[in-house]
Amino acid sequence: MENDDINTRLLGSKQQNQEEEEQEKEIKIHRKVLDELKKLWIVAGPAIFTRFSTFGVTIISQAFIGHIGAIELAAFALVQTVLLRFITGILLGMSSALETLCGQAYGAKQQHMLGIYLQRSWIVLTICSFILIPLFLLATPILKLLGQDDDIANVAGYIALWLIPVMFAYVLSFTCQMYLQAQSRNMVMIYLAAAALIIHVILSWLLTVKYNLGLPGAMISTVIANWIPNVGQLIFIFCGGCPDTWTGFSWLAFKDLWPVIKLSLSSGVMIW
Repeated sequence: MENDDINTRLLGSKQQNQEEEEQEKEIKIHRKVLDELKKLWIVAGPAIFTRFSTFGVTIISQAFIGHIGAIELAAFALVQTVLLRFITGILLGMSSALETLCGQAYGAKQQHMLGIYLQRSWIVLTICSFILIPLFLLATPILKLLGQDDDIANVAGYIALWLIPVMFAYVLSFTCQMYLQAQSRNMVMIYLAAAALIIHVILSWLLTVKYNLGLPGAMISTVIANWIPNVGQLIFIFCGGCPDTWTGFSWLAFKDLWPVIKLSLSSGVMIW
């Protein structure tokens, strides 16, 4: 009987130990999942908020333009959904090549190459933007050719001219974001994006409601709101925010452009 009691006690203690080990494993797995989620949100959170702020600028502009007139609202929505979204897809896709290059260079401890890759992307995307300018200049005849109402097409052509600076703002915005994310310098993007949204609301109200500047006032505020994060990011980069990766402008940026062009084009086609 005593042996049986000892055996049952030993079996019971073994079962308890196994249960405790399983619980510890589950706790470790949960902790690992939480740690990975934290790391993921450190990178993804600022990127999500930055994209949200870019979309928020459009929504705020659309809301104030809606108070100006129905034709202006229809024209702005048309340019945003057809023209600017098409161009945004191209530029965002091409800039994703920089994300690949910066990730490889940073992982290989070649920090100085991140600044070179950034400058090469500026060159490639700026050239691409100049090639796309005729789409803005010819927006009115293109929309009329597609059967759009003449009044809406004329206003859309006027709005498209205002969005040319926004297109060049996207060049800096997308590339600087990829460059900063590769180094986990994410918080600066959140602060700048939040500042752009707040300033855009105030400026849109001042120009369109208080001073009654109409459509030009709304477009001025839109252009400024899109450039605020870029100016802040450039100041952060140039003034020592990334000392290991930014060593100033270099002629090396003009060398080996063709591989960057090929990678940018392939990335742009895949994402677009």
